[in-house]
Amino acid sequence: MDNLDRDIINRLQGGFPICDRPYQHIAEQLETTEDELIARLRAMIDDGRLSRFGPLYNVEKMGGSFVLCAMCVPSDVFDEVAERVNALPQVAHNYQRSHRLNMWFVLATESAEEISAVVDTIQGETGLVVYQFPKLDEYYIGLQLAV
Repeated sequence: MDNLDRDIINRLQGGFPICDRPYQHIAEQLETTEDELIARLRAMIDDGRLSRFGPLYNVEKMGGSFVLCAMCVPSDVFDEVAERVNALPQVAHNYQRSHRLNMWFVLATESAEEISAVVDTIQGETGLVVYQFPKLDEYYIGLQLAV
């Protein structure tokens, strides 16, 4: 990762401009070209330096629902279960943890009812219990990590 890659990541954590040519606008601020900026973003996603690049939506304000979930997955089938869970479009991200509840993921759906249906699907396909941890309160931290 060179200085321009770092500058791109640091700049984009602060928001994305709403204008006709947002990449060009950011590129000018970083003293590079629009094409170079887009190519570097693609390269960082392709090689895994960035896991994703895009907006974060408030699902609940759009009428949807989300919930943090956890499972206790036997180590000998962990990869298989992770593959099944991750194949569902409602799974936002999935993390392995060193704990009895060793798989954690977020479900984001268009309705609260769909959460139950997806949980039922996962439990049916895996034979494992999905524990749900709904949000009780919301706090905005505005975390930005300088690279």
